[in-house]
Amino acid sequence: MVEMLPLVATGVTVTRRGKRLIGPVDLNIEGDGVTVVIGPNGAGKTTLLQALHGITRLNAGTVRWACPATQARRAQAFVFQTPVMLRRSVLENLIYPLRAGGMARKAALALGREWCGRIGLGAAEGRPATVLSRGEKQKLAIARALIIEPAVLFLDEPSASLDGGATREVETLIETAAKGGTRVILSTHDMGQARRLARDAVFLLRGRVHERGPAPEFFHSPGTAQARAFLAGDIVE
Repeated sequence: MVEMLPLVATGVTVTRRGKRLIGPVDLNIEGDGVTVVIGPNGAGKTTLLQALHGITRLNAGTVRWACPATQARRAQAFVFQTPVMLRRSVLENLIYPLRAGGMARKAALALGREWCGRIGLGAAEGRPATVLSRGEKQKLAIARALIIEPAVLFLDEPSASLDGGATREVETLIETAAKGGTRVILSTHDMGQARRLARDAVFLLRGRVHERGPAPEFFHSPGTAQARAFLAGDIVE
């Protein structure tokens, strides 16, 4: 697996139509496990993840990896809040990144079938991915990202609108990936999920990193009034 960390964001700023979405953001991500990005609606969580991943244009600042940018792009993956399904079968969705990366079709199919079974879609490998349930689509999207064994995986609200069972399955995928060496950076509104998964937490407020720390310390005794209010379920603006 490619050595990509630390990820260092310096002065990262994104504006659109004269409105600042995030920034300036200074952030250093290293080590292993799961970093959870939390904050109120409109705080800039999705924009931050997209900026770090490189799929949104920066108006200022830099994002640097421990390896060349071209290598970093190939060794990371991003899963959107609304799963993007190709108009193909479940299996063909899974093997798409493998084939795009040059893997022989026979080998890709074998690995794809293994992953179908791993995520509980073995009996559905021939079905159109577009007819799956929301939870199944999310599992498929995450599996499609993980099948290439990325060094870093970005997840934007991976269990939004999912029921408890589907959320548990998605979290199991995330935990297994992290234990296998994939560095996971995810945003979530689900504080239970944040507590279950996070090694460290980043609290965004008005587009800036308001507080950052190891998960046990942050969730037990946040250092700012705004973070305490947010964790208590109060409205923070």
